[in-house]
Amino acid sequence: MAVPPSPRLPGGISAVFPAYNDAATIPSMVLTAILALRQVTDDYEVIVTNDGSSDQTGPVLDELAQRIPELHVIHHPQNRGYGMALRSGFAAARKDWIFYTDGDAQYDPMELITLVENLKDGVDVVNGYKISRGDSLLRVIVGRLYHHTVRLAFGFKLRDVDCDFRLIRRELFKRIPLKSETGAICLEMVKKFQDAGAVFVEVPVHHYPRPHGASQFFHPRHIFNTLCTLAGLWQELVLKK
Repeated sequence: MAVPPSPRLPGGISAVFPAYNDAATIPSMVLTAILALRQVTDDYEVIVTNDGSSDQTGPVLDELAQRIPELHVIHHPQNRGYGMALRSGFAAARKDWIFYTDGDAQYDPMELITLVENLKDGVDVVNGYKISRGDSLLRVIVGRLYHHTVRLAFGFKLRDVDCDFRLIRRELFKRIPLKSETGAICLEMVKKFQDAGAVFVEVPVHHYPRPHGASQFFHPRHIFNTLCTLAGLWQELVLKK
């Protein structure tokens, strides 16, 4: 039986990756993303923000960029946070659609094809949701508590606000400015898009254990900054409205 061709997207895609100490995983993520992009569009680019990594992420990306003309690398001299890494990538994107996921290989870029398959007329965001979470039990519990807390506090309708695997119409970023510098950018982005009337479609995606390195999630400074950002967002996006 013949395998049906992958969907072709009218308009190009910018694939955006934030990377922090991801030298062991970012090359495979970039190459896999290119394999997926070639199946859904003829017009694509890959943008990676090296967010002040202390390992070999920067040199590895520079070497890749010399060999892959579609790859553009942004270097932050110091670590500026997950939100800033994403915002730098979004600002550099030039195609009609922006796909983003993390550089730590907990998601499979080939599932971008599934996102494109679900991109119907009028849809602005194809939002992944984790089939199951490939993390430790503690992170799974904290993740569920976080999800239910912010969903109640901010009035979300999505089943997984914190899934970093999305395909977004770039026009939204022109109309809706983002401010967060931490991981709270996911919450800010989804809430602002939802309030602006963006049309979402949700798609199940796989989530895998982190193969290398350690998450920055439980660092005290990170938790404090995220909580401060969440409080500010709630005041701006919920209380004032």
